[in-house]
Amino acid sequence: MEVIHLKYPHQLQQRESMQPYSLALGFFDGVHLGHQAVIATAKQEGDKRQIPTAVMTFDPHPSLVLGGRNEKVFYITLLQQKLQLFEEQGVDAVFVVHFTSDFAKLSPGEFVDTFIRALNIQHVTAGFDFSFGAFGKGTMEDMRTLSKGDYGVTVVDKKADNVEKISSTRIRKLLQEGDMEAARILLGRPFEIKGIVIHGDKRGRTIGFPTANVQALEGVFIPASGVYAVRLNVQNNWYDGVCNVGYKPTFKDPNDKQLSIEVHIFNFEKNIYGEEVKVAWYKRIRSEQKFDGIEALKTQIEQDKEQAIQYLKDLSAL
Repeated sequence: MEVIHLKYPHQLQQRESMQPYSLALGFFDGVHLGHQAVIATAKQEGDKRQIPTAVMTFDPHPSLVLGGRNEKVFYITLLQQKLQLFEEQGVDAVFVVHFTSDFAKLSPGEFVDTFIRALNIQHVTAGFDFSFGAFGKGTMEDMRTLSKGDYGVTVVDKKADNVEKISSTRIRKLLQEGDMEAARILLGRPFEIKGIVIHGDKRGRTIGFPTANVQALEGVFIPASGVYAVRLNVQNNWYDGVCNVGYKPTFKDPNDKQLSIEVHIFNFEKNIYGEEVKVAWYKRIRSEQKFDGIEALKTQIEQDKEQAIQYLKDLSAL
């Protein structure tokens, strides 16, 4: 899969020619089931025309550039993870458009001329609520009007379950609540984060539950604090485990607000400091709590471990 980084106004290095593409257009944070439907439709349109399928996404998040909010932006999927998921969807090329102030000022017509026509896009597919151009004024109906017959347009209707529309906003809310099972259904896969195993206080070893202390990559969305059944991927192998996300109130000063992600991997004794790992989240077992002493904590961790083992075993049997 080819990855092409574009920036306005110098968006393209000179190429002799740009091959035609069927394009899936969107920000695609999470690459959830709704996004997957857009990409699959673009692929079908590409197959009809016997041309490759491309995705156009944007980086960083528009709100970072437009200044619409002050809090940090956390992604369900970082760019590198998005690219991997696109490749798994069978995408041939990805256009990563650098979202800048100048780019944000483009009119819908200028966007079409620069990022659709100039890239030899033969068909555009996007979700029903996709908007483009300055202030998001361009709608998918505008996309069709502006085409003047130069490219085809397909609008994918909203994907919903029996509750409401599948959306990145909804998935973020589920992650904030720790509902990993519902998030997994909407994503079509377990929620995953990437991180590096770093040295922690090694207190887990002293109570019989050594943990991998995972420092999440910058910008990753961290689920609600609590204890989870998880799987951890290290050196291309998956291992079952139980994870605590939080502030370790039994041991820490309540004023210390340093969040930690600690995974106790079952039947695992390798040294993995410095390794890049993925943590896949399956079920929140309980909220984080403070215990009266070490023995009470050990008893609870053992119960958490058994619950995680049983849950992941049952999941594997499905």
